[in-house]
Amino acid sequence: QVQLLESGGGLVQAGGSLRLSCAASGRTFSSYAMGWFRRAPGKEREFVATISGRGGSTYYADSVKGRFTISRDNAKNTLYLQMNSLKPDDTAVYYCAKSRAQVTSPSYSLYDIWGQGTQVTVSS
Repeated sequence: QVQLLESGGGLVQAGGSLRLSCAASGRTFSSYAMGWFRRAPGKEREFVATISGRGGSTYYADSVKGRFTISRDNAKNTLYLQMNSLKPDDTAVYYCAKSRAQVTSPSYSLYDIWGQGTQVTVSS
């Protein structure tokens, strides 16, 4: 059973940067796509970014395109989310998730294993 553990969240001023990491257990990390989602206070969980199993394909929500970069290091079983030009609206708990498929998808229902989340707070 794959387990996911996020880290790297924190408090940052608007315009700043953070890098989130998600460490995965298991030997088949490269066999499936991974994604980042977030839940802001009082809002539904929303898709942020996804990356294919081998890292060749990525897809972003419009709200983060050009500011966030998803990547993965399959040798280290680790997923990353580089977040630049952060805005107060990016404040949320960020979750990494494992997809059932190898190809990218923003569909929440395709993701079957989730981390516990890491808080990102952007002050104005």
